[in-house]
Amino acid sequence: MADEPVEINAATELYSRVLQQAVARQLTIFDLFNAAVQLQAMQQRPLVAELYKTWIAFNGDNELLHAVYFNYGVTLNDLGDRVGAINAFRTSIRIKPEFEPPYINLGRALEDTGQTGAGVAEWMKLINKLGGVTGDTVNHKLTAMHQSARVLEGMGSDATAEEVLRQSLEIDRRQPEALQHFVSLRQRQCKWPVIQESDRVKRRDLLSGISTLSLANLCDDPMFQLAKAYDYARHQIGRPKPARPHAQPGAGRRLRIGYVSSDLRDHAVGFAMTDVIELHDRQNFEIFAYYCGINRPDGTQARIKANVEHWTDINSMNDDQAAAQIVADGIDILIDLNGYTKDARTKVFARQPAPVQVNWFGYPNTMGTPYHHYIIADEVVLPPENEIYFSEKVVRLPCYQPNDRRRLVAEQRPTRQQVGLPENAFVFCSLNGMQKTTARAYERWLTIIDRVPGSVLWLLTSTAETDERLRKYAADRGVDPSRIIFADKMPNAAHLARYPLADLFLDNFPYGAHTTASDSMWMGVPILTLSGRSFAARVSSSLVHAAGIGEMHCKTEQEFIERAVEFGNDPSKLAPIKAKLIAGRDTCLLFDTPNLVRHLEDLYRQMWADLIRGAIPMPDMRNLDVYHEIGLGLDIENIEVLDDDAYIALYREKLAEWNEVYPVMPDSRLWRDGAPRIEALGDKRAVA
Repeated sequence: MADEPVEINAATELYSRVLQQAVARQLTIFDLFNAAVQLQAMQQRPLVAELYKTWIAFNGDNELLHAVYFNYGVTLNDLGDRVGAINAFRTSIRIKPEFEPPYINLGRALEDTGQTGAGVAEWMKLINKLGGVTGDTVNHKLTAMHQSARVLEGMGSDATAEEVLRQSLEIDRRQPEALQHFVSLRQRQCKWPVIQESDRVKRRDLLSGISTLSLANLCDDPMFQLAKAYDYARHQIGRPKPARPHAQPGAGRRLRIGYVSSDLRDHAVGFAMTDVIELHDRQNFEIFAYYCGINRPDGTQARIKANVEHWTDINSMNDDQAAAQIVADGIDILIDLNGYTKDARTKVFARQPAPVQVNWFGYPNTMGTPYHHYIIADEVVLPPENEIYFSEKVVRLPCYQPNDRRRLVAEQRPTRQQVGLPENAFVFCSLNGMQKTTARAYERWLTIIDRVPGSVLWLLTSTAETDERLRKYAADRGVDPSRIIFADKMPNAAHLARYPLADLFLDNFPYGAHTTASDSMWMGVPILTLSGRSFAARVSSSLVHAAGIGEMHCKTEQEFIERAVEFGNDPSKLAPIKAKLIAGRDTCLLFDTPNLVRHLEDLYRQMWADLIRGAIPMPDMRNLDVYHEIGLGLDIENIEVLDDDAYIALYREKLAEWNEVYPVMPDSRLWRDGAPRIEALGDKRAVA
């Protein structure tokens, strides 16, 4: 702080000097840009804007005026002056239409002011203009394509966005973000097979770039999912310099718990966490929230903010600044409620701002990093034999998923007629996002309704094109497409109110229902689920057990089909299960948030005790690059047909093949002492 006046004086002197030169037309473009960089480094961006404005006023005939207008627009945009930025970018284009950068920035500025169509139009102008092929033009074209696809996706134009990304990948197939979005768009549109290669973009390229969430939607392959998470963390998150945590607290100080999330708002995570936040023991725990989501306050966020002792919005902070804030707050245990989901701040966790860092709830899988020490699970969602698929040390609650007992349900309950459902039919529903629907899961559902005369399948709507695709898919398999009915998207309270119109929720696989399953059971609708190997494929199994209806958990595909058909043809067999679910709602483990919070706080104490005695777990990252290479070559979409023994045997076989050419060092998973691991799989230990 003592140096701050000196820096301000230096900035003022620099600004005054170059401003005089600009007025006298004696400041070259090089010196102008250099002065702007210096002022910006001194945190004097308003002076940078004034300098550009003055220079433009007195040097309007300069041949590089277009470049100055572009930089001026960038500065205004950084200052939040979107209108000024739009005008500056438009002027830059008007002066020199062949100058490419302002098209990209203008499109984004227009988007930020709600003019999304106009923004896409500017990017499309640039795409059409860039006929010549140079390094810069290709890069600009790819950037414009990516921005266009992102906005088109947000506007619901999934097919157009997919096509733009396909063209982009044909130019350069090594674009991680484009690959991720391309695959996720195909999943959202139920375009099967999702992994469809072309002349220039091969299957390996798509699997190399697929996001960890899309991979969990695609296959029940937890070893590849672990390896993919490790690969993503290593190459996309990187190895930033750690921000050293504070010293251990003295006796008597409360443990400081920090929750990091973009979803502490009207979102599934926000809904579920409100009760947890409210019930924390304030005598022993001091609660901090670090928010990194959209700037759209709502009732859920207000409720959370009112019940944490410290709320910090880290959106305006870069990763170093956010990590420094967490260190300054003296956080003891930092909870990642995002994982690899939208707007996550994984790079903050990579800086290790807290001595203990935990993966919980927001992301149903391992993080595959050396800086997430624990994952919070339960015995059903992550049984001991599956610990080999996780980099974190596994600690467990009675049920890993929190729930809000005060969730709002609309008072007005709709009728079946009002939502387009037949009055007397058996209604199967699956109200998950469409990206979770695989061809194999949909085939199961069609088989079920085909064997239950008059029944219908109620799905959450997507785009009109995707809805029609699913109807046609049914028709091609001999199922009347009118039996596929789509539920409009609506606010959560109204959405909950319509659940009782369904008779039975059919779970997705391999990425099953999570908070959606809890919502269904809260409203008295049982869910029939099929469990797999991966975390996302076992969540609903955990939840039905916690709700007291564990008999709704199926172990095989055929069992799932037969049980659903039985319930559909004889609803009286479902009635006692539904009655038990409703009767136990207020006492069952699933909705006993006070019990969850007590056990959660015990876990926090246990983690802190581990740290004090020098036993913080160190993840074993050995051979995960090899497991990743193996996964890239597998038929992962059909791997779910393998039982657990066959699945493990497949990986052991591939490890042995690899070892014949490139020796594989021992690890704590499937390869020990240079040979396949034979002993029981439930004895994973933390290995440095």
